[in-house]
Amino acid sequence: MAIPVPVGKQREVVCLQATGHHVVLGTAGSGKTTMAIARARYLTNNLLPDAGRTLVVTYNKTLMRYITSFAGDMPDEVDVRHYHWLARGYLKYRGKLPAGSIVSGQRRAQLIGRALAEVKNEYEDDAFFHRPLKFFLDEIQWLNGRNISSVEQYNDVVRTGRASAQMNRVLRPIMWEILERYRDLRSQAGYLYDWDDIAAAVSAELDSDTTERLYRHVIIDEGQDLSIAMIQSLVKLIQPGGSVTFFGDVAQRIYQHGRGMSWREVGLVTRGVWKFEQNYRNTRNIAKLAIAISNMPYFVGGPDMVPPIVAAADGPKPSLVKFTDPDRERKLVGALVAQRCRTQSVAVLLRTHEKIREIRPYLPGDATELKEEGANWSAGHGAYFGTYHGAKGLEFDLVIMPFLSKELIPDLSDIEPDEAAEVFADDGRLMYVGTTRAKADLILTFTGEMTELLPADDSLYARVER
Repeated sequence: MAIPVPVGKQREVVCLQATGHHVVLGTAGSGKTTMAIARARYLTNNLLPDAGRTLVVTYNKTLMRYITSFAGDMPDEVDVRHYHWLARGYLKYRGKLPAGSIVSGQRRAQLIGRALAEVKNEYEDDAFFHRPLKFFLDEIQWLNGRNISSVEQYNDVVRTGRASAQMNRVLRPIMWEILERYRDLRSQAGYLYDWDDIAAAVSAELDSDTTERLYRHVIIDEGQDLSIAMIQSLVKLIQPGGSVTFFGDVAQRIYQHGRGMSWREVGLVTRGVWKFEQNYRNTRNIAKLAIAISNMPYFVGGPDMVPPIVAAADGPKPSLVKFTDPDRERKLVGALVAQRCRTQSVAVLLRTHEKIREIRPYLPGDATELKEEGANWSAGHGAYFGTYHGAKGLEFDLVIMPFLSKELIPDLSDIEPDEAAEVFADDGRLMYVGTTRAKADLILTFTGEMTELLPADDSLYARVER
């Protein structure tokens, strides 16, 4: 599986000044990861006066391993890390991360639910307290991701990325009480952090850390998915006179806590914003579908959206396969993977881990889950499976996206009516991510009625009924 190499302005981007803050925005398939690797090599070249130790940061560990496997002759002065590995390592080095001090998953949800119940008991009953627990989980994630540090700041901020989940300002102090109660309960249970506020802890620790910084340069790959607090902490990691280079694509922004950020808000005083519109990964017909998805009413790109230019490479239209029986859908997906993975890289991408468990028995026994430590990205062929989130930054010859039924995606269960627009936007971006992972061939399958997240234009697909 080769990383596509962009042409034209790539050398100019790699050779951007080695000091200051730089932002490179590109559409899917524009070669951002390739440019990030090339820039890391450039910034550690001893012929450069400002050369120095360089950190390449990703959001997830799958992309981190992908970059490492293709880096080949990456200099020893380059470290490739996903953000939470970096954060844990730094806090541990500073003596601020005792064993077992990060709460996550169901335990975090339980503590927030308990905080909600305790605060509710202190007020007259109100519809606010009866919102689904997911609302409170997401609001606390959003607050931590934006590093909101006081109720006064919370009252003043525009809830960008949470606007559809309406909440009157009069309720914000109560929401802040729930957050503080959760933090108290978390501390009493022996937890110092969760995965969303660990970045604020890193940032605060860096403010008091007077030791020499390890890194001269920081390169952020797929930066659109990092929260404001994460980017703020990364800006503080560099030595005086160093650089931060941010590579991102707002069309793929799928983690809500990073939305709506301004460059100055995250600490980037930019020398300029470079935009790359050419799609080097996808064939013309796959790129047309991706553009159509990005033009759907629910898809809000924002001011930094880079409209993709349709690729020149030819290829078949994406196949849209309708089933009347979900078991036949699963069996066909398995058969296609078994047949095609012998000569191609094939990925089955799904919305949830529940759907991964559902399809796994139908896939070849040696299929690799994207999050596995031993994923072999250099084999050139093979079967892979995972979530849309886990596929960020990756590419495959063939991508299969099953279970695209209206009743399954978007998942509108357990949400408030005013959150529906946000769910559509979130899952719509995931559709964009999934389709743009395919280099040559894309197969979309569903049982019953097709999801509203896909464009209805028949000219975009080769339709099949099974």
